[in-house]
Amino acid sequence: MNKSPVPLGPAPAAGPERRRPLTEPQAAALDDLRRRQQPTRVGDVAAALGLHVNTVREHLDALVAAGLAARTRAHADGRGRPAWLYDAVDDPEPDVRLRDYAGLAIALAGHLQETGEDPSATALAIGRRWGRDLARQELAQHPRGVGTPRERVLDLLTGLGFAPTRPDPATPIALRRCPLLDAARRYPDVVCRVHLGIVRGALETFGDTGTSSELTAFAEPGCCTLELGRGEG
Repeated sequence: MNKSPVPLGPAPAAGPERRRPLTEPQAAALDDLRRRQQPTRVGDVAAALGLHVNTVREHLDALVAAGLAARTRAHADGRGRPAWLYDAVDDPEPDVRLRDYAGLAIALAGHLQETGEDPSATALAIGRRWGRDLARQELAQHPRGVGTPRERVLDLLTGLGFAPTRPDPATPIALRRCPLLDAARRYPDVVCRVHLGIVRGALETFGDTGTSSELTAFAEPGCCTLELGRGEG
């Protein structure tokens, strides 16, 4: 049974007007995370604020629940369970190409789930085609764009409202927002496979055909996870 104080999965890609006002300690904790610009242990934030670790943990979990911070596990470095790390979440306005079709996405996902012989495979193929199209648009607008295919895919996901983290290549990417969260919760085998297809199609179009990719939906409190590794995808 999941006993996490915050739900699994990302936050909706919603603007700040839909959030409750922060308390002063919560705002101070968020400011500290933003200054650090990297995943941080609870104890470090507590030391900076002069508060008890348990108190700061409650403030940080409230930020995660509000979609203002992400919570991920640190790398295991010995016995015992790895510590939680917290990081501030950027708040980009979701791309209109996804935002305006959220309701349609729910209807289409439900239809595909009910009528398709293999909804997951079909959704992956649809997403792959969509990802290629999005990448072609990006290449047409910025033919001399800088960055590796991986970096350009992360830029694309940022523009679409997924708020991805940018860890080292060996660390899974946390997708901290979801522009189609309602549809994804109702039809994860369809919507989340479309999202994976977007990644695969974009990678191919940006020139990377050797990187494997896998998306784990609602993997952790505050995020889904995307793994990009070497090998056939």
